[in-house]
Parts: sequence; C-alpha cells; structure tokens
Amino acid sequence: MWKMGFKEWLFIVPTILFIAIFSLWPVFQSLTYTFFDYQLNDQQKAGLYFSERFNVDLYKETSLYVSMFLDEEQQNVTDSGEQGEIQRIKERLAATGKQFENEKGVIKISGDQRDEVSALHTDAKGLVDRLNGKYTLIHKDDLPALVEDIQNSIIPSNFIGLKGYAKVFTDDRVGKALWNTTLFTAVSVFLELVLGIGLALILNKAMFGQGLVRTTSLIPWAIPTAVAAMMWSYLYNGSSGIVAHFFENIGLIEQSQDLLLSGPGAMASSIFADVWKTTPYMALLLLAGLQNIPKSLYEAGEIDGAGKIQSFFRITLPLLKPSILVALLFRTLDAFRVFDLIYVLTGGGPGGDTETLSIYAYKVMFGQTNFGYGSIIVMLMFVCVAIIAILFVRFLGTNLMEKN
Repeated sequence: MWKMGFKEWLFIVPTILFIAIFSLWPVFQSLTYTFFDYQLNDQQKAGLYFSERFNVDLYKETSLYVSMFLDEEQQNVTDSGEQGEIQRIKERLAATGKQFENEKGVIKISGDQRDEVSALHTDAKGLVDRLNGKYTLIHKDDLPALVEDIQNSIIPSNFIGLKGYAKVFTDDRVGKALWNTTLFTAVSVFLELVLGIGLALILNKAMFGQGLVRTTSLIPWAIPTAVAAMMWSYLYNGSSGIVAHFFENIGLIEQSQDLLLSGPGAMASSIFADVWKTTPYMALLLLAGLQNIPKSLYEAGEIDGAGKIQSFFRITLPLLKPSILVALLFRTLDAFRVFDLIYVLTGGGPGGDTETLSIYAYKVMFGQTNFGYGSIIVMLMFVCVAIIAILFVRFLGTNLMEKN
C-alpha cells in the first residue's frame, strides 16, 4: 500500500493552509464567541475577558470630567468640610490615574488596585449624593452618571461557558425561526425538485432552438437574489402589485394585501419567489445527469414494451439518483441558509412569521451588536447544516465519490 512521504505532504500544505484560514478559522472564531457574553454596545462586554480587566481610557476620561465638574461645583459649596472632601476626591482621582499614566486600552489589574478604584467610586458617589441633596448643583444629572463610570472602568469577566447554549434552547424566537427555516426549506426544495425534473426533461429533448430555450430558462437563476426579491416585492404589493391582484381575482387570497401583510401569505410568497428563481438551477444539475444516461437503455425499454411512464420510473429515476442527491444536497443547504431573499422581501415579518435563523442571527449580531448570542445561533445553523448533509449522504444510499 502506497504511503505519502514528506515531499508528497509538501504539495498539499498550501491547500491545508487555505482550508484552515478561510474555512476552519471563521468557524473556530464563531465557536469562541459563543462562550462569552460579547456585546459591542456595552463597554464592559466589548471584548473577550476570562478574568477581570480595567478600562484605562474610560477611567482617564471619566476622572478628567469628574475633577473638572467638582471644581465648578466647589465654588457653590459653603461647608469647609465638604470642600475638603471634594479636594481629597480630586487628589485620589489623580493619584489613581497616575498609576496607569503609561497604560492605555484594557489591561489586567491587581486585587489591590481594584479595591482602590471601588473604594474611590463609593466615596465619590456618597459625596455627590450628599451635595445633590444639599445644594443646587450645576451638573446635578451629569455628575452622578460620570461617577458611575469610575466603577464601570472595572470590567468583570464576561465568560459564560455553556450558559448561552442553555438560553438558546429556551428562546421561543429561536424555535419559531427554526420552524420557519425548516418549513421554507422543505416546501421550496420539494417544489423545486418536482419542477426541476420536469424542466430538465424538457431541456433534454432535441428540439428547434434548444440552445435559446436553455438560455432563456436560466434567466431567473442568473438574476441576483436581492434584485429578484425587490422585483417580487413590487409584484406582491397590495396596492399596485400585478401578482397580488391576480391572486385576489382568481380567489387564492381574500385581499391583495394578504400576500405580504399576513404570516401564511408572506411565507407562501417567499417560497413562490424562491421556487421561481432556483428551479432553473435544480434543472441544470439534473440535466447533467440526464445527459449521462445512454439512449440505448430507452431503446431497449421500447423493444421490451415499456411506455414513457415505465421508462421514467424504471430507467430515468434510478440512474438519475446520484444527480438528484447532489441537487437536493446543494439546494437544501442553500435554502436552509436563506437570508437575502426573505430579508429584502419581508424583513422576517410580519410579526416574525418569515424570520429564519440567518435573519435572526443577523438582527442579534448587527442590530443589537450581541456577537456572543448571535454566534450561538450561527453555530446552531452550522450543526443543522452538518446533520442535513450527513442524513442526505447516508440515507439516500449514494456514494458521491463513485461514478455509477
């Protein structure tokens, strides 16, 4: 048995590096985020912190403004004891800041430094509260908020382990998004398979203008998905959409507005648009399989008395099985990750009735800038996609590495 040596391994190193950098690293990065409460809109959670940290920049900025505001307030304070306390707080702010004058960003701090900052916050907060109750301060609203930022400079660990995964399994919105994704995938892929087989059989026939027919049939697939979704949004528009009014006139819907403003109507509209766009792609994959079936098999079937229907079920479908698997696998994985079509067409509405996992993940990650929880949803999609791929390969009984 031939074994690869060192020189042979060198030839595949570039490929391994390419896969590691562009495929495995993003997955590893997303997996890392899932173990942290990572939120960019929160200064205390805007990084990955296994242990407590200190935001030097926030403290320096905060101490500057607190000292400046206390200077302004000190002019209105008549009690000499309170004036002395204000002066001591300012000195402590400066002394603590001097420890970090050569530091910037987020750094580690010792337990003593943490206690010092916490004690400074407690004393400053008590002073400001007393002054607010006794005097009419110039910065009566801003100063308490700034004092709170002294404590906010201490960043607690946001490592949460598997708590995020426990949350995702109790999130009703995730369950609804998973159901919407599954429903969209199952219905659209089934319709695309049925229609794709029919279109592939038509395109496989020898006819006049065969090249023009094949080219024309691929136009929907060639249109960018976002453009197609925008086009269908105009066609579905309840006030001026041709398709919406046509469906209303033939009795499929009660009102033309129901297509995009009701849950079932919006889901059906999204599936219809996806089937229209992607059926040619399915047909193209199946057409390649049809062209590999020898014509002699059909001739032998005719001699044996087989009709068109018998030839289809006894010859075409069995020999088309590898191509059907490839087409189903590609389309199922693609449909399960659907984003742009539904995002442009419905935005996940109305009321989340067309919100898929990818759209929910996008809203969490980029709408709420919660990359920790958003990455958990992405990893859930990753697991679902992996399960789908394994099930297709194992239970359809086709080895993709073999040519039958």
